[in-house]
Amino acid sequence: MSNYTPPPAIPDFIKDVPGLLRWETTSREEAVVQASAFTKDTFTYDEVYGRFCTIEEYIDAPPEVVFDYLNDMRNLNEYTYSTRDFAPVEGKPGLFVGKDTLPDDNTKIYMRFEPNREALTIDMHCAWDQGDELWMIYLYRIVDAQRVLKKPGSVVLWTNCRHPYYDKNPYPETVPNPERPWVGDFWNLFYAGHAIEMQNLKKILEFHYGHGANQAGADS
Repeated sequence: MSNYTPPPAIPDFIKDVPGLLRWETTSREEAVVQASAFTKDTFTYDEVYGRFCTIEEYIDAPPEVVFDYLNDMRNLNEYTYSTRDFAPVEGKPGLFVGKDTLPDDNTKIYMRFEPNREALTIDMHCAWDQGDELWMIYLYRIVDAQRVLKKPGSVVLWTNCRHPYYDKNPYPETVPNPERPWVGDFWNLFYAGHAIEMQNLKKILEFHYGHGANQAGADS
């Protein structure tokens, strides 16, 4: 008797979709060839971070602690490089305004948080100069490290999508100084800048709440 098992029928919902790479339609050898085309020894910055900029880090602190710290807007003063002094905007509940010291002028940055404690996610919606369209969105997800790394602590994922407004300011009339650079001019530094801020976050939380830091202090 033959041990051959014919592949299952392709579901009707996808049978007419062109270009799908699935076991039922593509041999293992051909799939490896196509997968290899995505694998190179080196990648350009734009290939990796041109459309999306994601950073990730392990933090030796409980997920709920990380969530609470990130969800307190006052703490932007501590772990970010340049955003400071947020205060509520009168008449607009949930909207805050602060300053971004990255440019050499009085740049306002507006911010609104959309947290989900159950999912351990925080979406930080912000924009320079105006608060009507918060198009710069920083997506945070906190994962229990016990699930993914089998040790206490948190894995923090932070993603920024390259919104088209990064390439051109849609509100030039709100700019305080026409000579000021636009936030999108710094896109090629987003990974480095956010990685630095992530390290600030890690150092702060591990200093105060980290199991390893506390143990080191107890042993010294």
